Amino acid sequence: MDFTASAPPPRHINWERFEAWRVPTGRRLVLASTKAAVPYTRFEFRPDDILLFGRESAGVPDHVHDRAEGRILIPMAEGQRSLNVAMSAAMIAGEAIRQVQSF
Repeated sequence: MDFTASAPPPRHINWERFEAWRVPTGRRLVLASTKAAVPYTRFEFRPDDILLFGRESAGVPDHVHDRAEGRILIPMAEGQRSLNVAMSAAMIAGEAIRQVQSF
C-alpha cells in the first residue's frame, strides 16, 4: 500500500485499547453484518464513523457486535451467499463517502 506514508492507518494492540481510544472520541462504530436489518444505502453515515468489517468466514465476535452503534447489511437475493469482504468494504465505503461528500 503506497498511500500509507500520506495517510497512515491507526493501529491498536487489541480490542480494549481500540475501545479506550474510540469511546472518548465519540466516534460511532458501524458494523457491516449479515445479521443486520438496515441496508447500507438507508443508513445515515457521519464523517467520523468507523466502518468495521469482520472475517468472511466468521464475522466478528459477539462482544464486538454488541459494541456497534450501527449495524448495516448489503441486501442480497434470497439464497445467495454474501459478497467477499473487499467488495463489501468498497461498496459501503463508497456510499459513506458519497453521503458525507468527503474523502
